[in-house]
Amino acid sequence: MSSSENYREQPIRIAVVGDVHDQWDETDATALKNLGVDLVLFVGDFGNESVAVVRQIAQLDLPKATIFGNHDAWYTATPWGRKRCPYQRPQEDWLTEQLDLLEEVRVGYRALDFPELQLTVVGGRPFSWGGSSWTKYQDFYREQFGVATFEESVERIVSAAKDATHHRIVFLAHNGPTGLGDLPEDICGKDWEPIGGDHGDRDLEVAILRVRQLGKTIPLVTFGHMHHNLRHTKTQRRETLEVAPEGTIYLNAARVPRIKSEGSLRSFSLVSLEGETAPHISLVWVDARGRIAEEETLYADESLVKG
Repeated sequence: MSSSENYREQPIRIAVVGDVHDQWDETDATALKNLGVDLVLFVGDFGNESVAVVRQIAQLDLPKATIFGNHDAWYTATPWGRKRCPYQRPQEDWLTEQLDLLEEVRVGYRALDFPELQLTVVGGRPFSWGGSSWTKYQDFYREQFGVATFEESVERIVSAAKDATHHRIVFLAHNGPTGLGDLPEDICGKDWEPIGGDHGDRDLEVAILRVRQLGKTIPLVTFGHMHHNLRHTKTQRRETLEVAPEGTIYLNAARVPRIKSEGSLRSFSLVSLEGETAPHISLVWVDARGRIAEEETLYADESLVKG
């Protein structure tokens, strides 16, 4: 579709679920339904190849898109992980079980159209660990996806976006792109020894640039992986949001742990998408009924927020 696409008047309400790390149950599903969201985006790291958690998320009866994180291939992607595998190979394959359970809604190297919302969700590289090295997981990506280099990964992401039905694109990734800063507190900054450095995905940065050059509008790029609590300090928190000159908002939704107050409150990032902009984004903690107990505004463009 062209940039003249007529969007619905009512803003779209998107919930982004940060790294789950086994913290998910039916209370989350109930809370999301009661929040009245139009779309749920999962940034991955459901658990260490946690089939049970992935099965619950597959059963969530709401429009959704998912991508897998590095923990979702924890016992498969590296020799280190395979040595610690808690199940019997080749009789079992938890990685494949996860892929099958989310077959219809996973977007890693794929696009998923939402005609009723007039947008397409495009996935970055699935199972991303971040950083500038490809060699650590080169065998995994070659075997699972036929991808051997960062450049081939870029092509897969861009190809998915080219197939998008809609002009409006939301990027969903596990790790964010490079280019958002190299300080440890930056949105994808490295916060472990040696401290500092841009730990984003280079292929995602290049792919976003190329998709923008195709004439697509990208109001939101959301991801996780780099947790909000910094490893090297107990007094500082990671930056969670960046606004690009083109208007694209980059949102790190990795609030970990995402459940607090003895399990009574759980976190979601709420994004209001209006036309080709995202005028309001907040982090909320909600109870089992979907009532917001705490809310932190991460971004607000008052000139665009409808009263």
